[in-house]
Amino acid sequence: MLIFQREITINTTGANFTDITHEVQKIVDQSNIKTGCCIIFIRHTSASLVIQENADRAVLRDLNHWLSDLAPTERDWEHNDEGVDDMPAHARAAITRTSENIPIANGRLTLGTWQGLYLWEHRRRPHQRQLVIHITGI
Repeated sequence: MLIFQREITINTTGANFTDITHEVQKIVDQSNIKTGCCIIFIRHTSASLVIQENADRAVLRDLNHWLSDLAPTERDWEHNDEGVDDMPAHARAAITRTSENIPIANGRLTLGTWQGLYLWEHRRRPHQRQLVIHITGI
């Protein structure tokens, strides 16, 4: 059994999705692991990870609108230390995911034809987000 781990930084453009599929696949390639699991973990509480549709950007726009309705900026949040989008970003991250686990087969992430791996930024302004990529296998 082999273990391979890397940390990467992803620059976001504000509240939106950043496709990180290719960056993670590059790390899988570096690991030389052909069969195993790839765990991707985000080290933040106001952004998240999601596996989602990669063909029609309308899906991602609709998800952004839906999540904004669930945790609106206009609500009277108590926590607002970093601005009006601070607590809504935490609420959005709380109901999404901080990690994804993707099987590896033949040295490739086994995502479906229409799946991509995204970092979902919940803050309005750009951020640098740290991810830990942990790969185990043979």
